[in-house]
Amino acid sequence: MFRWLFSKLTPKSRPRLASEAFKKGDLETHKKLHSPDEIGKEPWHKTEQGKYIGQAVYGASDGIVTTFAAISGIAGANLSPKIAIIVGLANLFADGISMAIGDYLSEKSEKDYIKSEKERELWEIEHLPEAEKLEVREIYKRKGLTGEKLEHLVEAITSNKEIWVDTMLHEELGIFEDDTNPLKSAIITFLSFVIAGFMPLIAYIFASQSQLLAQNQFLASCLITAATLFFVGALRQVVTGVKWYKGGFEMLFVGGLSAVVAYLIGWLLEKIVKIPAL
Repeated sequence: MFRWLFSKLTPKSRPRLASEAFKKGDLETHKKLHSPDEIGKEPWHKTEQGKYIGQAVYGASDGIVTTFAAISGIAGANLSPKIAIIVGLANLFADGISMAIGDYLSEKSEKDYIKSEKERELWEIEHLPEAEKLEVREIYKRKGLTGEKLEHLVEAITSNKEIWVDTMLHEELGIFEDDTNPLKSAIITFLSFVIAGFMPLIAYIFASQSQLLAQNQFLASCLITAATLFFVGALRQVVTGVKWYKGGFEMLFVGGLSAVVAYLIGWLLEKIVKIPAL
């Protein structure tokens, strides 16, 4: 099931297929994927579908852990389920907006920085070409190239301004451009945060529909959250490549630990401060 879902979420790019072949020890498939025809077909960029998987997975992870920790603290303090709904929803949307804004500003700031550095490198190439050429030579000299090979490479790179600028960005500054849209990234982060973060609240919001649910709201929330945590953790395979069940149990452990700490703090404060049961 998870493998099918992952294949739908992320297209099977050549590097991804090569990675799978490497893990399986499939030399024939690996050779085929490195044939001239296959290499020539490679688009060399992320697809629109796969660009924002990271934001979606990590946004969902933060959303569910944040909301469930808040609910656990309220349950530990023996406060009214209504408070869990109010605090949970307020916390969910406030943190979701904050996280989305932070993601947008971070992405935009990075793009602005890259743009300014690219403009500076282009200006230097146009006004100080010999100095910039010397920098390229020094970069590859430190990598071990010498003699004619070094000179041919320097000449090839500096014969094209776009390649020259990109080389300076990559090799001198360690900068790599990304065509991710900051606004789309922020929206996806917000939606994934809110959708996943809403899961722990389901048992509380729909408690009036079932007497059993009403009598076991926190327990039901724990079960729903555990299942969602495992699912979101398993989806991390898309980003990290870790095995889905390992990612699922890791996320379940981290989320569960956060909830236990929040519950214990709520319980302890209720004992110390004598918070009335509202």
